[in-house]
Amino acid sequence: MAVTYLDLYYIINKRLAAVGIEAARLEAREILCAASGKTPEKFLQDMNIYTTDEIIETASAMAARREAGEPVAYIVGEWAFCGLNFHVNENVLIPRIDTEMLANIAVDRLRRETGNLRVLDLCAGSGCVGITIAQRLKNARVVLVDLSAGALELCKKNIRRHNLTGRVVHMRGDALQAPSHALGQFDMLVCNPPYIPSGDIPGLDSSVKDYEPLMALDGGEDGLDFYRAITTLWMPALKPGGHLVYEVGIDQSKKVGMLLREAGFEQIRITRDTGGIDRVVEGRKPMEREIPDEPRERKQEES
Repeated sequence: MAVTYLDLYYIINKRLAAVGIEAARLEAREILCAASGKTPEKFLQDMNIYTTDEIIETASAMAARREAGEPVAYIVGEWAFCGLNFHVNENVLIPRIDTEMLANIAVDRLRRETGNLRVLDLCAGSGCVGITIAQRLKNARVVLVDLSAGALELCKKNIRRHNLTGRVVHMRGDALQAPSHALGQFDMLVCNPPYIPSGDIPGLDSSVKDYEPLMALDGGEDGLDFYRAITTLWMPALKPGGHLVYEVGIDQSKKVGMLLREAGFEQIRITRDTGGIDRVVEGRKPMEREIPDEPRERKQEES
């Protein structure tokens, strides 16, 4: 029996909805676009065109993976972030709308700066935050740092995807260790680190705990291990007046803000997301204070 794209969309949507997937309609479209190689716009244009047995088979297999709990982003191999599409797989967290606030605030702060800018995206994952900054700010050069070889491979692919080979680079680095002096200093360090308390991970949704990388989730006993390390060990990687901008988890903002304050950061800010959760914590490294000249009388005495 001949099946149109619209028919197949209804079939996949029904299957996903039957297992309780709230965004069944959106995910059915994503699956069909991936299976057919069509953009969402082209898919809408071709809704009443007959599909092929090969596409039906591919879409059905993808739907079966989603029914089993695998996130749709890993199934289709890409996901949208701040209006851009990024390659993703099981080596990185799926870009989330919560993290878009981190990228937007980073861009807003950097727009107030002048001249050429250097930005460090630490715990970069897919590179979505740093690449978004580079796309929006043509005077920004970005370094993506992650410990995972799989994540860095995705960073490389996403740099190429967005034609940023000349302004964005990727390198291996451990956020829990002090950076090499060879890395230089940056106008901003932006970071979405692992922040889930270790004891909370078993209670996460199965689509997260069973599929997303543990090393990108586990923030230690209280979820703050990375904030403690980065705030102190990586402070030298910031220029005087440079910004440190974090995404944080629920009920972590005040503690992270205190870590920044104790380390000597100034202008601490906390921003809530659209759900009313404190989501971004930021501070600025103090400017270097000039050492005043000795009083003239003292110099004359010494001479």
